[in-house]
Amino acid sequence: MSDSKNIVLTGIRPTGALHIGHLVGALIANVEIQNQGDYARMYGMIADAQGLTDNFDNPDKVRENVMEVALDMLAVGYDPKKTTMFIQSEVAELTELTFYYMNLVTVARLQRNPTVKTEIAQKEKFNGGVPVGFFTYPISQAADITAFGANIVPVGQDQLPMIEQTAEIVNKFNNIYGETLVLPHAVVPKAQAAARLPGTDGNAKMSKSLNNCIYLKDSAEDIAAKVKTMFTDPNHLRVEDPGNTKDNPVFIYLSVFAKPEHFAAFLPEYANYEELAAHYERGGLGDVKVKKFLNSVLQETLEPIRARRESFVARPDDVMDILREGTKVARAAAAETVNHVKRAMKLNYFE
Repeated sequence: MSDSKNIVLTGIRPTGALHIGHLVGALIANVEIQNQGDYARMYGMIADAQGLTDNFDNPDKVRENVMEVALDMLAVGYDPKKTTMFIQSEVAELTELTFYYMNLVTVARLQRNPTVKTEIAQKEKFNGGVPVGFFTYPISQAADITAFGANIVPVGQDQLPMIEQTAEIVNKFNNIYGETLVLPHAVVPKAQAAARLPGTDGNAKMSKSLNNCIYLKDSAEDIAAKVKTMFTDPNHLRVEDPGNTKDNPVFIYLSVFAKPEHFAAFLPEYANYEELAAHYERGGLGDVKVKKFLNSVLQETLEPIRARRESFVARPDDVMDILREGTKVARAAAAETVNHVKRAMKLNYFE
């Protein structure tokens, strides 16, 4: 990004506290974009309405996690002076845009969306039928993006089909009603390893239900305990045994978080990750030593985040004020887009 006319939109579903997978998969990159400053405005949306699409029977979960997510965003470096933080459900214009866009998308197209297909298959609670709200959330996401004229949308690799569908909606709207909406472009994490960290148990995905996450708000003691019991290479039974680093969560985490200064401070016999991994792969390096190093790396990485978070925890009214003010700004921008959309669709009867 190098255009001061860019508008950036980031979004997080408040269905649980954020973990280190969110940190490397999205949050670090989002804060970097924010601090580069090459944009006209940057939005940070807490997508509570979208969170309800698969938690409709547990509204308390979503409501409570709005504050949790806001605290995590502020803790990792979201700056309300640079990023407009807002709550999705408080911007009613997003619902109106979703309704208009529904006419531009067929049921068959939604059924082909890879992200929707994958997530529906993973949702056991949908055995009784998929809610329309969840089925159509690609349309809702298109409303979120276009409401603010966002042309830069940082997302994970798995969300690329959603941006593709938003682009289709934008193009179809503009072709029918005239040039009105801005075409979005996805920005994905540069490092493949950072795209999705596995769970501490070796599962492909971190999940609260699997209890395999390291959260940004975890205490030092919690982090140490979780690292100590992490899954490694089940065939690496003795120190002298050759080990696998490719599918080993401990080494995957180290490949993302360990920097040269960490080696110099905590494990000086190795210059970098490559030397450490090579030793483990040829044998002669035990899991306990590697886990102790990972714990030191994570403690140093997460301690300042936790400290900032605790400072905001002590000021909940200030956090709510940030969300309230950001939501006012977001709603004004979305209302302007709705006016343009309605005018283009000849729905401006009282003008």
